[in-house]
This record gives sequence, structure tokens and C-alpha cells, in this order.
Amino acid sequence: MPVIHPRKQKIDVSNFGTEIVITNAYLVYKDEKLKEKALSEGIHKLINFDGPVMTDSGSFQLSVYGDVEITNTEVIEFQELIKTDIGTSLDIPTAPYETLEKTEKDLAITLERAKEAVEYKEKNNIEMLLNSVVQGSTYPELRSYCADELSKLNADLYPIGAVVPLMENYKYRDLVDVVMASVSHLPDSVPRHLMGAGHPMIFSLAVAMGCDLFDSAAYILYAEDDRFLTTRGTYKLENLQEMPCSCEVCSKYTPDDLRSMEKEERTKFIAEHNLSVSFAELRVVHQAIIDGSLMELVEERCRAHPMLLDACRQLDKYSEDLEVYDPRIKKSAFFYTGPESLKRAEVVRHLNKLRKMDKKRDLVILPSSRKPYSKYINKSNIGDFYTYGSERELDLNNTDFMVLDVPFCLIPLDIDEIYPLSQNEAPKIRDIEAIEFIESFISEFIEYYDQSLINSKIMDELGIGLYNIHPQSNEVKFKRDDKRKIKSIADYQFGNGVGEILFEGNLKIEKSKKTGKIRHIYSDGELLVNMRASDSYFVLAKKGAKRLHKFKPCPENRVVVNADSEPFVREGKTVFSKFVIECDKDIRSNDEVLIVNESDELLAFGKSLLNHNEMMDFSTGQAIKTRKGFK
Repeated sequence: MPVIHPRKQKIDVSNFGTEIVITNAYLVYKDEKLKEKALSEGIHKLINFDGPVMTDSGSFQLSVYGDVEITNTEVIEFQELIKTDIGTSLDIPTAPYETLEKTEKDLAITLERAKEAVEYKEKNNIEMLLNSVVQGSTYPELRSYCADELSKLNADLYPIGAVVPLMENYKYRDLVDVVMASVSHLPDSVPRHLMGAGHPMIFSLAVAMGCDLFDSAAYILYAEDDRFLTTRGTYKLENLQEMPCSCEVCSKYTPDDLRSMEKEERTKFIAEHNLSVSFAELRVVHQAIIDGSLMELVEERCRAHPMLLDACRQLDKYSEDLEVYDPRIKKSAFFYTGPESLKRAEVVRHLNKLRKMDKKRDLVILPSSRKPYSKYINKSNIGDFYTYGSERELDLNNTDFMVLDVPFCLIPLDIDEIYPLSQNEAPKIRDIEAIEFIESFISEFIEYYDQSLINSKIMDELGIGLYNIHPQSNEVKFKRDDKRKIKSIADYQFGNGVGEILFEGNLKIEKSKKTGKIRHIYSDGELLVNMRASDSYFVLAKKGAKRLHKFKPCPENRVVVNADSEPFVREGKTVFSKFVIECDKDIRSNDEVLIVNESDELLAFGKSLLNHNEMMDFSTGQAIKTRKGFK
């Protein structure tokens, strides 16, 4: 949301794809001419913008000058009178690193005013949407408390305020703590607005943390100082030999051309560049979300500045929280970009799966080869082994075979084609952090087994320093077992023990003639599941859904819908969020799910479009794309 100054705006932001803007209602209120025009014609005509307009209440002036000549109720009433689309209560923006006592005092006033604004809106049936601003300085516990209290109100948007000083002073690591403490306590169904976030190099990071809207006057303020915004930082015109991008301004003019212009004209062109770069970056972020590569973009952008890289690493603290919002299946492969990738949701999720999986007696760890590993394992990959634990004869039927991998540490051969275990790329030259990460996990993981055999090549390449290792030469023969493979995939996808129940009876496994991959699995002539070629996950058929439902207790793998939607669900209609009354907390978007009523009768099955938190919070929109219903 570009900031529009009600007196000084000289750029038509509509030319850059702007869909919503923000301006300052208090500045309009204080200027008699502007106030008169706004009251008679409306804020849209005043700033010459037809789309949605958000207005600030004067909080910025309050933070700068210490006082404003308007009350909270007055500013809400004024915003409604000038036909603002989204108004803001008069919160108290407490500066970063303020004392706890001062912050608590300011926060109490902010909460009181937010409540007063909502009550005023409801009492007077005002249609204007309302912001309730999260404050709390740099105290995460106060930010969370504020977010919790505001969530009890009927606000329409939740801005996160008083963070501009953090960004101006490159305190991005503290910004991560402030934002995460706020958004983790706000409802998923209401937009979050990071106030004053105007530099394109932080957009991807902010979106990854859960922010939906940004506003800033940076595009014009930087232009007035002859500075160019880019995703890699800021450039001064005086230092430029070449223009920094290929936008219309940069393609048409040279730095010398701009330096020779009058100040006003030059400012206009640089501001246009800054807007172009900002909206271009938002489009990149949108596409990364669609592709499933947002965190890769974050890691790439955060390498533009050391303090941003600090922020990216600070975000690692919240990897478990981020995992909830990360789909298990994506369109793009997993690309390892550096040590920060080790804390991505895909890695966290896989390692947690490994810890919880049913384990055999022994473990054999092999070096990586071509993907999929199970297809290319041969004698040259085996060689000598080091034994951890007791030295006994290897029972192949009671042994887990896994390949060492960066960044997923260990990949069981039975499930190695599942996304992203086969759909990932990492440098062959491993960084020390990855080596230490793998060593630490293997040290922990082998404790689950009676005996672990580690290929000597792994020891030589990584220099893994595990204790109680004894050299042993061992000939291991691999036999590809399709039944073992499909059962392992089912356990990994749906939970331990599912494979044995899902794939009982007289099985028929159909494979693609072209690729040799499993495509369809039948039991006693009836289709159980299909296997997607792109990610090797199972797509349930009717019989498979019935078996999963019979084996797994409620609410596992389930979405519970109310009675009103039951007849439509049985017919295979889409499930909407407002009809969901409960669901499994482990459900992520794109998961295969069972749809049941409150009595746990199986109504249908399909693909989730939202995760648990979103389904339980959203009151509009689709929740599940139903595949088949049971009439």
C-alpha cells in the first residue's frame, strides 16, 4: 500500500498496479482546506484514487511529537465521515527498547482505544473496516498478550505497529521476534499488516512470517534523497555508473541523465523506479508461494545484507511454527541454498517422521548415489561397513536400509521417491554446518537400533566421529520388494501401521510401462490407491479410504463436518470452511483426508486445501476438494 501524502502527492500510483493505498487522516483533519474537501467529496477524490483507501489515525505524529489534537472517538468518526474504507484507532506506538513499565502503560491505552473503536463502530452500524494495531515495543510477551486481547475484538485487520525504527536501524533479528510473537497469536482468517515495511528486500521475509499487507512512503522519501530501492539494497544516484534494473525509468535514462535533471523531475522518476521494483518483488513473492519455493526466496534475499541473514537465522527458532503452514507436496523441488535450509519445514518434518517411525532391529546406512537411490544401489555403493553396537549376523527382513543425504540426513530406501526426498538438490561440496547437522542426527538416531552398519565411504567423506565404532566387512544383498515399499510409504504418509491394514488381501500392483513406477494398487480386484508419479504419494480410492477410516481412530486423518453439509458431502461436493467443526491437528494443505460426521461415519474423502489452523479459523472459502462421496 503506497503511502499517499494528502498535500504533496505528485505520482499517480495507479499506473504501477496499485490496488490499495494508505493516507493519513490526521493530516487531513488538521488542514482546514483538505478537511473541507474530504468531508464534502470524500477521501478518494481528495487523493485521486478510486480503489480501497486505508487511513492512519495520527499515531505516527503521536510517536514523533508526543501528542495529537484529536481523541480516539473523534478520529474514528472523522475517518467514517470522509468515507475511508479501512480506518484505524488511535493506538500508542511505543518505541523499541522502551522500558517495560512505559510499554505496559502505553499498551493498556492501546487496548482500551481498540475496544472503544470496535464498540463505536458496532453501536453506530459503521460499514468502514477497522484496524486494531498490535503494540508492545520489543517485548515478545507483550506483543503476544496484545494480539491475544485484540483477537477477542471484532476487528477486520491487525497491523503490527512501531517497527519502523527496527527496520531503519537494521534490527531485523529483533523484527523477527516482534512479528512472530504477534502473528502467532492472531487469527489466520484476518489479514496482518506490517506497518512501514517499504523496502523490497524484506518483503519475502515478512510474508514468510505471515504478513499480508505492507505500507510505506519509502518509495518517495528515498527518491527525494536520490536513492534507488532494489532487492539487494539501496543505491545512491551519485555512485551509479549504470542503472540498477530494467524498469521503464532505468531503460530510458542513464545516471547522468537523471543527475542533469531538475530536483523535482528527478525525484519523480526515481520514485517511479522504486514503485516498479516494489511491485515486481511482490509478484516474485506471489509466484514463489504458488511454486512452494518461498523459503528459498527468503534465503536468497536475506543474503543481500548481513543483518537480514541474522533475521533469517533467527527465524529458524520458529521452524516448528512455520511447518504447520507448509504444504507437504509442492510443485517445485527442494533446493539447498546453505545452512539455513537445514531448518526448513521439509527437513524438520522428515526428521520428526523418522523419529516416530516403526523401526526394525538393525540399521544399514549407505552413501548417496543417483536419485532415486533405491533404483541405483549396487555393489559399488556397499563396500565395507563400520558397526555401531553388537556385531551379529544381519537379518535383511529385520533391517532398515537408509541413504545418507543432505539435507534430510537419512532417507529410507523404501520411501526414497516420496516428495521431497527424491525431488531435491544440494551441492556436492558440503558445508561444515551440514556435516555437523548430519553427524548429530545420526548419533541420536542410531541409538534406536540394536546394531547399525555405516558404510566406510561415509566415514571417509564426512569424517563422522561416532563412538563405539568397530570395522566389519559385510556383504549386503538388496532385494527390491514392492509390497514392503508401498507399506512403508503408507506408514510415512498416513501414520505407523497403516501399510499393513491398507494393503492386506490379494494385492495387484500395476506399474507404468514407460517409467516402471507404481501407478495403481488393487486388493481382490478393487482399487485401493493410485500413486502420483510426480511425488509418489498415494491418492485414496473408495476402498482405501474405508480401510484407513476403519484402522485409524477419530480424529486422525479426519475432517469433521456438521449435519447441514452432510448430504452435499455424500454427493461429492466441495467442503467449505464454515461447515468444519473439527479436524486432525496434523493435517496440512494438500493432504489426503477423510471427511466424517460427528458420529464418525465416513461421508467422503478428498484433498485438503487448508491446514488444521486455517480450517478451524476460516468461516468462508473452500477447505477440502472432495474426490468421492459415500451416498
